[in-house]
Amino acid sequence: AAGARPAAGGGTQPYRWRSVAMGGTGFVPGILFHPAVRGLVYARTDIGGAYRWDDRAARWTPLTDHIGWDDWNLLGVEAIAVDPAHPDRLYLALGTYAQPWASHGAVLRSDDRGATWDRTDLPVRLGANEDGRGTGERLLVDPRDSDTLWLGTRHDGLWRSTDRGATWERDTSFPASPLPAGQGVTVLAAAGRTLYAGWGDGGGTAPALYRTSGSGGWEPVPGQPAGPATAVPQRIAHAHGTLWVTYANAPGPNGQTDGAVHRLDTATGTWHDATPRRPGGDDTFGYAGLAVSPRRPGTVVVSTNNRWSKVDTVYRSTDGGTTWTSLRERAVLDVSETPYLTWGEEEPKFGWWIQALAMDPFDDRHLLYGTGATIYGTRDLTHWAPRIRGLEEASVRKLVSPPAGRAHLLSALGDVGGFHHDTLTASPARGFYTGPVFGTATGLDLAARNPSHVVRTGWGDHGNGALSRDGGRTWAPFASQPPGAKDAPGPIAITADAGALVWALVHWDGTPHPGWWSGDGGATWSEIPGYPAGATPLADPVDPRTVYAYDTAGGTLAVSRDAGRTFATAATGLPAGDREYQLAATPGRTGELWLSAKDGGLLRSGDGGRTFTRDPGIAASHTLGFGKAAPGSRHPAVYHVARLAGSGLTAVYRSDDGGRTWIRINDDAHQWGWTGQTVTGDPRRFGRVYLGTNGRGVQYGDPAR
Repeated sequence: AAGARPAAGGGTQPYRWRSVAMGGTGFVPGILFHPAVRGLVYARTDIGGAYRWDDRAARWTPLTDHIGWDDWNLLGVEAIAVDPAHPDRLYLALGTYAQPWASHGAVLRSDDRGATWDRTDLPVRLGANEDGRGTGERLLVDPRDSDTLWLGTRHDGLWRSTDRGATWERDTSFPASPLPAGQGVTVLAAAGRTLYAGWGDGGGTAPALYRTSGSGGWEPVPGQPAGPATAVPQRIAHAHGTLWVTYANAPGPNGQTDGAVHRLDTATGTWHDATPRRPGGDDTFGYAGLAVSPRRPGTVVVSTNNRWSKVDTVYRSTDGGTTWTSLRERAVLDVSETPYLTWGEEEPKFGWWIQALAMDPFDDRHLLYGTGATIYGTRDLTHWAPRIRGLEEASVRKLVSPPAGRAHLLSALGDVGGFHHDTLTASPARGFYTGPVFGTATGLDLAARNPSHVVRTGWGDHGNGALSRDGGRTWAPFASQPPGAKDAPGPIAITADAGALVWALVHWDGTPHPGWWSGDGGATWSEIPGYPAGATPLADPVDPRTVYAYDTAGGTLAVSRDAGRTFATAATGLPAGDREYQLAATPGRTGELWLSAKDGGLLRSGDGGRTFTRDPGIAASHTLGFGKAAPGSRHPAVYHVARLAGSGLTAVYRSDDGGRTWIRINDDAHQWGWTGQTVTGDPRRFGRVYLGTNGRGVQYGDPAR
């Protein structure tokens, strides 16, 4: 076991941090051009923070990486607002979940386009990763007074600030009453001196649109459309005396099957149905994205949403919605910069979940739209390409850095499976799409003494496990899989010599299933006697006969001495009750185990798991991995997301002496919210670390020179 160490660790070391380039991979629900500054654009994500477009570098700059561990719920951006009269001012409404267990939201305000921030905590919760996250924006600078801001919430009505977001109070004049599980205020917009608010809890029968001119409170907009198709206002835009509104019968991004587009002549109060003609049949969808040209009257674009069978599109009109042209059919998509967007097929698709749609106020042929995976852009309405460089949003499940081969990194991700990263600076040429195409990954492991052999598991409709014999470049699905694997594809381990596989099945709701063993690369499977149901398997990195299985529910460690065929209990009384507890093994050593038990601290074993000793210098241990040893050191470098004893800070640490002392290697500007899932060092390059985040992709760091 490790000895005691100074409570503050061994100090800090400056690191240079960068994102591993993948090209988005997550949902972008909001894009906003500044109306008065050419080339100034912002984007928000549901779990990965906000970005500003750098027009000269043609890439996105992250604006919220400073958000720390304790504030992880603030990495989801509910809404963005800019001040048309003060271009350097930027506002963000933050809060990923509005559930009772989540922390309250916050508003960030900046005078330098997001380079620095002031923060105000709110007494209410926001829900950037909940249904309705693609509506908006729910935050608005009042055009009548730049010091006044408005914020629409899901469950707590409408709020106002008169001091640029420093303090907030509820506007009790707003007449609609929120529902406990409703959407509340879905969108705020201005038309001249009149403000409009969309209301998502009317159900298609009560008013869905309200207005105020600042003298007399809020009132329903007269003559507004009613019915299921207009139940939830999605977006509002105004130009040339016309107010445009897109609607759907559900908040989205899922669940929308109907919708509409309507316009209001604000001078006469006359409404017109401007919905593009629906194809009919089983082609169901809502309308979501919306943008109008401030320079060309009648030029407007809207997007469909949740159109899975036929693929979403963007409709464009130049005559005020009398006629529409779908841009998808003539679109030429170039995804060479992010090849995963073909999804394993010959041609890429136009995209799904198009709720964010933006038009350059200086060029109505320059459009951007967000999808569930990327941002596409065009400057001629025909040729489209991802405009995603610098924006990385993946939720990372596991990382492996091979000791040999072309790739220094393999990743297992949420939603998009993962990648063979043959470079860190460009979107990988090889996603995990040969063989079975997986959605969210559940397992990834390589054979420590035969690293060309890699296995992975995950959710998918065409098999749930695969084997690679070339270091993860190409994959073949398992010839068979255990009963129940389709509904419970849990983690997997491969023995050090690649001779056997141990697959633990765990249902999506956490229900454990038996463990299964294969000695023929997944051709056949047998249930493992003595395997604790739902336990996470870990192969010893030296001895191919030894496999560990840590049962986080029961706090027991089982060990196999016959390459995973059978297991027997080795230790009991270990930390229990949290599925995210992790067991790791030191590379190149047999039986040296590290148990990260979150607030239960770090436990270590030097005898193959028979006994464990708690490290007194670690107050909380979340995830731990290994890399190349420091010059002169006999122990691999240890990388650790942890909180040291006597410290209130959860940070990324490195130890060069087997865990006796620690140095912090991230800084306050690079925290990325929650980072407790996976970390690993590079076994070929001392000091390099790969860190998985929950919404900011993979971050990699090197000691600053």
